[in-house]
Amino acid sequence: MAPTAGIESENPYEETTEVPGAAARVPRHAHSRSYLMCPPTYFDVVYAINDWMRPEEPVDRDRAMSQWSALADTYRRLGHEVLTIDPVEGLPDMVFVTDSGLVVDGVALGARYRSAERRAEAEHVFRWFSDNGLIRPTLPRYVNEGEGDFLVVGDVILAGTGFRSDPRSHAEASAHLGRPVITLNLVNPRYYHLNTALGVLDDSTIAYLPAAFSPDSRALLEQMYPDAVIAAETDTDWLGLNLVSDGANVVLPVQASHLADQLSARGYEPVPVDYSEFLKSGGGIKCSTLELRGFRRLRIAEDQG
Repeated sequence: MAPTAGIESENPYEETTEVPGAAARVPRHAHSRSYLMCPPTYFDVVYAINDWMRPEEPVDRDRAMSQWSALADTYRRLGHEVLTIDPVEGLPDMVFVTDSGLVVDGVALGARYRSAERRAEAEHVFRWFSDNGLIRPTLPRYVNEGEGDFLVVGDVILAGTGFRSDPRSHAEASAHLGRPVITLNLVNPRYYHLNTALGVLDDSTIAYLPAAFSPDSRALLEQMYPDAVIAAETDTDWLGLNLVSDGANVVLPVQASHLADQLSARGYEPVPVDYSEFLKSGGGIKCSTLELRGFRRLRIAEDQG
């Protein structure tokens, strides 16, 4: 399905997506974004730190690179900026760069991985933050797996815990980034990061899988987002909620067709891509995409002196 929604730059203008029926009454506004990505040059599955990983199953690295390149090209075609960090040999999961930090209003918080296998990734991404002018880059004291467990919805940060990020990292992130952080408890190890069970569609709308959360967290999500899109496991089996949205265009796995239909009915424009090779490591589209919120404004301010 070809993307049709307009893009809003940081010097705003607006175009809206129109769809037939009731959903056409809900305008969706696209905003241009800056994304950090890491090529899967050394992508492999050589250990198992989540329920998806099968080291005995071989990885087709050429196919992975082709799918990754198609994802990056999709972002550029939608009007977004794609920056890259160099991959490092011996770090096969570095392609999943979103787990290595969180950037809000140009302020950068690094990551601290729970597993020793991924620990060095955070150091390389933190160095990229420092070298590229992000504000107050800081490494956390507590385990914090970046946008794997921290998702920005408007002025609020939803934060997952239960399998990876330490709940104490939530207050730490709030203090550093100056945003309220809402704790959500994950209960199904298949959805080990928040971004496998919840996707952000715009500043006030999410999609999520209720079964991935504790009863208290489900009740909180129902209260905060009564109009949320409720996903089915037939889509989350393909990491359908591990999506990236600019507010109108939603990049998601091509296999998540039911979720795509739900999004279309709400006035969003699904942009399906095949990212299936990365499922062998339990990673998806959002895993490979770290949003650099405010990065473009920092460069404009720097250029203006």
